[in-house]
Amino acid sequence: MSARGAIQAARLALADFRFDARVSACLVLALAAVMTPLLVLFGLKYGMISTLQERLLADPANREIVVVGSQRLAPEWFESLRAASGVDFLAPRSRSLSATLDVRGPEGAAYPGLEMVPSAAGDPLLPAGAKPPQGSAVWLTAAAAQRLGARTGDTLAAQVARTLGGETQVARFPLTVAGVLPETAFGRAAAFVAVDLLLATEDYRDGYTAPRLGTTHGTARPASPPRVFAGLRLYARGLDDVAPLAERLRSQGMEVRTRAAEIENVRAIDRVLSLIVLVIAAIGATGFLLSLGASLWANVERKRRDLALMRLIGFSPRDAALFPAVQGALVAVLGTALSGVVYLGVSAVFDLSLGANLGANEFVTRMPPGRFAFAAIVTLAAALAAAAFAGRRAARVDPAESLRDV
Repeated sequence: MSARGAIQAARLALADFRFDARVSACLVLALAAVMTPLLVLFGLKYGMISTLQERLLADPANREIVVVGSQRLAPEWFESLRAASGVDFLAPRSRSLSATLDVRGPEGAAYPGLEMVPSAAGDPLLPAGAKPPQGSAVWLTAAAAQRLGARTGDTLAAQVARTLGGETQVARFPLTVAGVLPETAFGRAAAFVAVDLLLATEDYRDGYTAPRLGTTHGTARPASPPRVFAGLRLYARGLDDVAPLAERLRSQGMEVRTRAAEIENVRAIDRVLSLIVLVIAAIGATGFLLSLGASLWANVERKRRDLALMRLIGFSPRDAALFPAVQGALVAVLGTALSGVVYLGVSAVFDLSLGANLGANEFVTRMPPGRFAFAAIVTLAAALAAAAFAGRRAARVDPAESLRDV
């Protein structure tokens, strides 16, 4: 097959495609009728699943791994876990009894035993780009701020009490409200504090000096044995990282709680939709493949005399086989383009009618460009496969057939 002969055969196939415009349009519409519902199904699948996944990711609680009970965790253990893949945020916790302090608001409202939550840079519960608590700066939850009557920038009076040598002692120190967390971020009344402040209150209650709290009464905490931590705050980087991290902790004898059920529900929906789309796509593709192959075969039979004449004037069998292949490719390209246009319209209707409860960047239907390109390539390959049977028939047309009716 020479390049010149192939080009001429392609031009003749294109001219014939235009000449039989009605037949060609029927083939294009047939492909669009099969492909458009598949694109809509794919769009619904990706739109619904991606929206559910984004909602799960948007709520850090779905990525939290809660360790139940009191542990004895050394600093080296935290370093090892922090280096593990899939860890997004990790902070040590002190004993629960040590993780409270008495606070008085700017207008005198008191909150005895306010929970302290260790925080640091990258805390997923803090607003994006917010400065983490450092020094005397703390973030209050909405419930704590309401009870204390505090707002961002206010100064709080905090204190921690202990009994040392039969004497009750109180360390008093100021705290500055760096910000207030929304109620959706953390429902309980609490103060998100720097880890060193949390550990200083634990040292003070244990009878050690706590310069961080403005007091030097007591003895310095000895270097040996090293400090151990009773718990941790742990968040996975993604939904797929929750289960491996939880299993890692369980293998070390810890009782762990996660929201694995919610994550698995989304995955189950994804699997079911994938199976439905796959089955429908297989049935539709098979039907279209047989239909297009039969149509191209019938077209070759109708054009046997023309194909024979092409052979007689010098076209090779491969040039003749290219005739239905070009028309099959045209059907695939035009049918895919038409399906894409119809899909965009249907997608817009779905998003307008069913998107009342969606966020600004959420969609009922969504078709990633890569997926659409893949669908187009598969459609073109299927069309060429169907055309191959007709092309084989065209290549076998005898040039002498063009002379029999003369």
